Amino acid sequence: MTVTITGVDVHDVRFPTAAAGDGSDAINRGDYSATYVELRTDAPDGVFGAGFTFTNGRGNEITCAAVRALAHHVVGLTVEEIAAEPVAFWRSLTADVQLRWLGPEKGVIHMATGALVNAVWDLRAKLAGVPLWRLLAQLPTEELVRNIDFHHISDALNPAEAAAILDKGQVGWTDRLAELERDGFPSYTTSVGWLGYPDEKVRALTREAYAQGWRAMKMKVGGPIDDDVRRARIIREEIGPDALLMMDANQVWDVDEAIENMARLVEADPYWIEEPTHADDVLGHARIAEAVAGLSDGRCRVATGEVAANRVIFKQLMQAEAIGVCQIDACRIGGVNEVLSVMLMAAKFGVPICPHAGGVGLCEYVQHLAIFDYLRVGTSLEGRMVEYVDHLHEHFVDPVRTRGGRYLLPEQPGYSATMRPASIAEYSFPDGPVWR
Repeated sequence: MTVTITGVDVHDVRFPTAAAGDGSDAINRGDYSATYVELRTDAPDGVFGAGFTFTNGRGNEITCAAVRALAHHVVGLTVEEIAAEPVAFWRSLTADVQLRWLGPEKGVIHMATGALVNAVWDLRAKLAGVPLWRLLAQLPTEELVRNIDFHHISDALNPAEAAAILDKGQVGWTDRLAELERDGFPSYTTSVGWLGYPDEKVRALTREAYAQGWRAMKMKVGGPIDDDVRRARIIREEIGPDALLMMDANQVWDVDEAIENMARLVEADPYWIEEPTHADDVLGHARIAEAVAGLSDGRCRVATGEVAANRVIFKQLMQAEAIGVCQIDACRIGGVNEVLSVMLMAAKFGVPICPHAGGVGLCEYVQHLAIFDYLRVGTSLEGRMVEYVDHLHEHFVDPVRTRGGRYLLPEQPGYSATMRPASIAEYSFPDGPVWR
């Protein structure tokens, strides 16, 4: 059966998270929001594709406008046409001859591209009757490679190298799947250490998370350094010496400042320092990575990627040995197709994937990507974890499920991106009841 995309519905959905300090860090304090997209089709059962990109409140209307500006590249196409020429479809969005000027391949236009591309993949998985991670894991190597645009990254990864990685990943993937079905996928929680939380709340949340089985936790840093050190000591006291503690500066430090502050924070034995400086500063990240490795006897590494604009930035970070942990974001870059290219580069350069999550629906998205990475690309759980934040899942039809600090495998068809109609109605901006 041929399925045609007949329309694109765009919703500006915002949740009032700023008041409680949820999601607060050294730079951001916002209302977690989603530019939520549904692709209408002519399928007789009414199946639709759902996708979104995550924003932080004001400006969500701009991303919604960008999706509407790109929608004509999607409407009228059949799912079969997109699957037959995936790079041509992807480039119709990323290389629009006029809208490309607003990027290129970065910012609002690229985030809107991610929302549409992810909605197409959600639709494909729903039509196949399987969760996205399984659809990707079962695709033949040659089809996965056909979905990747190697333009501007062929000096770091070419189609033959990508195919070799994916072919190798076919060996033993069913055994790895059985392991995940039994144990779930490793995770860490960020919910204990938002920068806006008082010390007593940090201690209580850390103690609670540890009791629930979490053995890897992340805190925000980037406030006054004495406060950061004190909060790090509180968390380390609660989790003991063997659990992992990660730190996230959200780009607030200069390069030398990051090195100076980490010289003090290494006493808490951090597993990584995330976004220690500006996201685009590849050489700065390289300097910091070298410095923190020396300060920590190699125990601490640099993690980044949640706001890396595209596969080219990731390419440079890996070529410069600037990161030890690759934090792909499901919808900052151009959706599943571009994520595949970053995963394969990470596998070639030996950098573990630990996806960025939290926000609105990012946990729902990236669980699929991490599972696929383990099954067909990275093939190891060494150093691999998915971020988890314990809010806003109730607004999704197929929310994440965790047990003992691990994600359980999604079972419903699709990309787990479909929002509940009641939530869309209540939190739509500016006319939803919560915003009146």
